Amino acid sequence: MVGPCRHRRRGPLLRGAQLLGGAPLLGGECVQQRADAVAENGHRREFELGDDEFRFLAGFMSRETGIVLSDHKRQMVCGRLVKRLRALHLRSFAEYVELLQGPGANAEIENLVNAITTNITNFFREPHHFHFLHDHILASRVAERPRRPRVRIWSAGCSSGEEPYSIAMTMADVLKPNDGWDALILATDIDTNVLRRAEAGLYPAEALKHIPESYRKRFVRRVPGDHDKIQMAEELRTLIRFRRLNLHDDWPMKGLFDVIFCRNVAIYFDKPTQRKLFNRYADYLNIGGMLYLGHAESLIGVTDRFEVADKTVYRRIK
Repeated sequence: MVGPCRHRRRGPLLRGAQLLGGAPLLGGECVQQRADAVAENGHRREFELGDDEFRFLAGFMSRETGIVLSDHKRQMVCGRLVKRLRALHLRSFAEYVELLQGPGANAEIENLVNAITTNITNFFREPHHFHFLHDHILASRVAERPRRPRVRIWSAGCSSGEEPYSIAMTMADVLKPNDGWDALILATDIDTNVLRRAEAGLYPAEALKHIPESYRKRFVRRVPGDHDKIQMAEELRTLIRFRRLNLHDDWPMKGLFDVIFCRNVAIYFDKPTQRKLFNRYADYLNIGGMLYLGHAESLIGVTDRFEVADKTVYRRIK
């Protein structure tokens, strides 16, 4: 087991938005051996994440993804990157920084982002969001009887897929296939590891507890020979398209969405990045379309293109 990461302060640290746009650094005094090397006195040696290395990594993540890593995330960053250092047979974070400054950077960026990003989620997280989707948004669309029955929903930052599958269950419960609905969910994330898991639609059996009982028989299948696994029904998987997308980059999608879920994503960005992101979402939503945010997120003071529709649900007005 890898010992805890520790660091030494060597002067004032940059915080919050100050990490944005930092110039490349040459590394610091990170001199510990591999984390699993045992010292002569019987204690495991530890990697150190020095100020210079952390500043570089924070600036690198900000430029590549828009994610802001403030100083209180240093321990988390260190802990999550230890496996990368070991896999690359590096002796210190200074060597890792040198790798990211050299020709091997492009090959390592995806691994770095996968290691840093958080993927904690479950089915039907914040249930009131799905009640509103079911009873107001989708039910209203059905009642309108549109000439072209079409629904497009984007799950941005979909993680391992629990959110888009929850949307798909809700959608399949409201939109009847015989009514000719053209329904599709785009599910995107920057982390390729979680996208592979999401596409497979396989989850621990204990995840069933988060799925409403009325949906379990209809949309969840037991995995033959593995009582510890469940799989999402093919009916749901055909509704979803999983794609890798860095929200900090250009967006290739054409056409507008009726609903965008972007929950617990903006908390990683500073206010200017949030403002840019939410205005881009407005550009990709139909007038009257809905934007879902996490319980700790808000559009107040960030953009005036939305109004409150429900708890952490916002309607595009301009």
